Amino acid sequence: MYKKSPWTAVCVLAFGVAVGTLQMTAVVPMLPTLQRELHAPLTSTSWALTASLLSGAISIPLLSRLGDLYGRRPMAMASLGLLVAGSIAAALATTLAGVIAGRVLQGMAAPLLPLAMGIARQEVPRDRLPTAIGLLSAMMGVGSGGGMILAGLAGGGYQALFWILAGLAVLGLALVALFVREPVRPRTGGRPDFAGAALVSAWLICLLLAISKGTAWGWTSAPTVGLLAAGAVLFAAWVVSARRAASPLIEIPMLLHRGTVGATVASLLLGFALFGAITTLSSVAQAALGASVLQVGLYLSPTALLMLAVSLLAGRLMRRFTASSLVGVGSSAVAVATLWLAVSHGSAADLYGAATVLGLGVGLGYAALGTMAVEHVEPAKTAAAGGVNALVRVAGSSVSGAVTAVVLANAGAGWSFAASAIAALVSAVFAFAHGALGRTPVFVQGETA
Repeated sequence: MYKKSPWTAVCVLAFGVAVGTLQMTAVVPMLPTLQRELHAPLTSTSWALTASLLSGAISIPLLSRLGDLYGRRPMAMASLGLLVAGSIAAALATTLAGVIAGRVLQGMAAPLLPLAMGIARQEVPRDRLPTAIGLLSAMMGVGSGGGMILAGLAGGGYQALFWILAGLAVLGLALVALFVREPVRPRTGGRPDFAGAALVSAWLICLLLAISKGTAWGWTSAPTVGLLAAGAVLFAAWVVSARRAASPLIEIPMLLHRGTVGATVASLLLGFALFGAITTLSSVAQAALGASVLQVGLYLSPTALLMLAVSLLAGRLMRRFTASSLVGVGSSAVAVATLWLAVSHGSAADLYGAATVLGLGVGLGYAALGTMAVEHVEPAKTAAAGGVNALVRVAGSSVSGAVTAVVLANAGAGWSFAASAIAALVSAVFAFAHGALGRTPVFVQGETA
């Protein structure tokens, strides 16, 4: 990163994070198109969303660890390169399996946020670091809303959408290569936890496949029960492996760390709530209001614009208020928006109004989550805490993709919005509780011991 102007590189990294996040939600309005053009049921086409989120959840700790070993800038460029490759593969695909394969590669752009945060922590002055982290974190929200708009601008065709994503990823890759630098650091030793990555992938796939196919197969059928049982066994094996590994993919103690558990739960649930809300809103707009893909993007434009506006104020807000309080307020706003939609979602006014509140909430919550995750851990653990926080946020989104498809297909939009509202409310409770706990002397003594 250039010493004279670290903010140039921060802005470049923010663009890269936004592009990497665009691919997560851009496919949401395309699910009915994929269902129609590829002749597949919704519970199958939803894997075009879930596969990307799942690969993102796995690649976040894996590429973050590789960044520690070989440099975060090369890993950020590799992540953008995989996004280019996946976008091209999905654009050329003519089958659902081909689209899903491309989406798996696209999902490997998810580590761009923790990698960018790591670079920013090295170069941005400490007093300006909350602003930089807030901007980078908020790009997750901006990209999430912008992806829906991008899908509309693509004209309703999934091939055009993926070609646009490929072009944006190429631009992001070129900008990172030109404007981002990081100091040469000695390698830390060790190797990535590939066994852990395989085990996490396996138990998540078992869980999500059982959720997405449970209704069709029967919740007590042998395939569903078998997948859930296999997932439980693989989860236990992963926990054992993680505790024995010298450099585990995910540090189990960090998941339960008193200084981060509030942020971990809030991230998981806020990610679930956001993706549940936008996926359900897209379905309602197209099915009930006859909206085109472009109109769906317009319905969500207040969300995207307010996420961006809030991100620009995030640093200033975090100098006046605690990160946990901002996450709590943001989660509460998301709960208000989704409860609104659970009760009334039959008009354009409902969608625009709720999307506005949703944008305020997600923008505020996402911008503060990065700081909330690291503010109560020792400096040596900040990268691990940030990586875990980003991972659980994407993991929550991937579970949301599978759950929302099932709830929409069987219970309707009202219940789907209600599920997101419950997740957001619990996120708010954990965020406020985390903030209250952080002010107690026992908490502080425990963190400094």
